[in-house]
Amino acid sequence: MLSIIFDALPKLRFSGELFGMTRELKSMQNDYVLMDIYTLLFALSTLWVGPFWFAMMLKPYDAKTSEMMDKPWVFAGPICIWFAIMILHPEGLIDFAKSGSHPDGFMAGLAAGMSSKAGVTAMWSHMVAGDILATRWIWKDSIRRQNSPWVIRLCVFFGVMLMPFGFLFHFIFRKKSASVG
Repeated sequence: MLSIIFDALPKLRFSGELFGMTRELKSMQNDYVLMDIYTLLFALSTLWVGPFWFAMMLKPYDAKTSEMMDKPWVFAGPICIWFAIMILHPEGLIDFAKSGSHPDGFMAGLAAGMSSKAGVTAMWSHMVAGDILATRWIWKDSIRRQNSPWVIRLCVFFGVMLMPFGFLFHFIFRKKSASVG
């Protein structure tokens, strides 16, 4: 795809020069052709939970959704990705363990450890695993209480996108069922 764009650049020279983009487009060619492993793992951890999230949101009462959500595969992707990052970059765990002894304090040490591609990717896969775990609980509790599909969709959407709001909406809009123990 990129080769088509870059082959066409001489023909687009006027418009490229008009916006000062010819040189930038050529320099970007190598940036977008190859993805580094951390970018790939970041994307994979996000894409892994997508099917589970969409199933809970779009078909909350479907038997296939229940079957899919009862299996541990929901969490396996982001957790395995976190372990892969720790194997690829074991210094990250060492830095985390030493963050309490950072000269500028624990938060500065933690920030330093997360300021690398490996740190951000590990943090992201950890957050994704936690979000899908909590969202799965919201979905299961909503199904047990027989909430409206629209309430479930709202809570599941925010469960992954903005977790505190997912819980807040769930606790506000869930049915107060006497059969729930």
